[in-house]
Amino acid sequence: MKRKLKKSSTMSLMMVLLFSVVMSACGGTTSNTATPEPAATGTDTTATATTGADMIKTAKVPAGSELEKALKGEYKGTKVTMYGPFVDADEQKFNASIKAFEDQTGIDIAYEGSKEFEATINVRVNGGNAPDIADFPQPGLLEGFANSGKVVDISSFMDESYLKEQYKDSWLDMAKMKGEGGKELTAGVWARSSVKSLVWYNKKAFADAGYEVPKTWDEMMALTEQIAKDGDPAWSIGIESGTATGWPATDWIEDIMLRTTTPENYDKWLTGELPFTDPIVKNAVKKMSDIWFNKDYVYGGRSSIVTTNFGDSIQPLFTDPPKAWFNRQAGFIVSFIPEGVTADEYDWFPFPSIDEQYGTPAMISGDIYAMFNDRPEVRAVMEFFTTAESLQSWIQSGGVTPPMNGTPDDWFANDQERRMSQFVQEAKTIRFDGSDLMPSSVGAGTFWKGMTDYVSGTASLDEAMAEIQSGFKKQ
Repeated sequence: MKRKLKKSSTMSLMMVLLFSVVMSACGGTTSNTATPEPAATGTDTTATATTGADMIKTAKVPAGSELEKALKGEYKGTKVTMYGPFVDADEQKFNASIKAFEDQTGIDIAYEGSKEFEATINVRVNGGNAPDIADFPQPGLLEGFANSGKVVDISSFMDESYLKEQYKDSWLDMAKMKGEGGKELTAGVWARSSVKSLVWYNKKAFADAGYEVPKTWDEMMALTEQIAKDGDPAWSIGIESGTATGWPATDWIEDIMLRTTTPENYDKWLTGELPFTDPIVKNAVKKMSDIWFNKDYVYGGRSSIVTTNFGDSIQPLFTDPPKAWFNRQAGFIVSFIPEGVTADEYDWFPFPSIDEQYGTPAMISGDIYAMFNDRPEVRAVMEFFTTAESLQSWIQSGGVTPPMNGTPDDWFANDQERRMSQFVQEAKTIRFDGSDLMPSSVGAGTFWKGMTDYVSGTASLDEAMAEIQSGFKKQ
């Protein structure tokens, strides 16, 4: 008989994990003895500082859950295999984030990372050698396994009320997929994520110039024009990325789509039901073109966009004086900010609202963990992954936005990362990076190429949209 993870008024604080605080070299890191503040979500969280760099955190664990049993040592000596794309530094950070759980429970989470994950996971699952848990950075890939009945329905042992405590509805909606026979299931739990709907700027130069952060598209366009009149291009844009050239353009279109049409239309667009040739999609591309194709608005002009590497495009913001003022990119772009620039010298604002009725959605990318083998210790690990504690050391080292509710403010490496989490938590609409959900023939094929052709001028808008749409016939 399957036991569901029940929400109960007797839910007790039974999980005590010892995490090592990763000391960041970034400025603004709090000391070990800092008094923690309430989390942005309002959840009551407390942290007790101990000697050295250790910090004890507690997480609410429902009575009777497999996680509770694991924390009591009932599954000591068992092993849970896990396969995913984390390698090198990411693999080290992941292993650090699970160490306290392994020490507490005696469960060995045997993680195997591969740069060829997307290609090899099919071979392993279809060959009868599926890992207990797999980490999918592209939900579209997971959906195929869900459709064929290969993954375990998370809702078969985690109660919906518990999942709603851990995640906002938008996250839970994105985890629901069609199972074998068309029956809906919860295909996994969300772990590490990254926010994409961000516009970065040089904080000091921006203030010195007397500019104010825009809150709407119209305000941003007015500021873009003002900066041009002041003698500078507002935007630095680059879409060159080797064989993946064009993907930054797809991110712009996705963000604009979320701000100019309904979430339902966005979802239909990902499947091809709303074609790229539709006026709704063309309108989004035209909005982008209002900035990209104006020679006074873009550093180097339109012709430079295709040849400028996306990572290099942030650098003109930090010359003295700045050669450009804005760069729209995901949170990971801070890794490309010139050496010597500290966190207090740059900042971001949300890609602004265009049509008020659609608000300011958060577009994200992230990892969803799916379960292939149903055993009690595997359930316990999956339940652990629904807690913010499963990411604590990773959050503290920087570069991760937790999708779970209730992350304490003092875990974040700096204020920018704390605000990213707050932005996602407060967004009324959250959607995954669209190209990662489209068939690969489109999302990693004609969408990249079609946008590159359009931006370079080798294809008209109509030609480019038809080219992109043709990818749906190749899947």
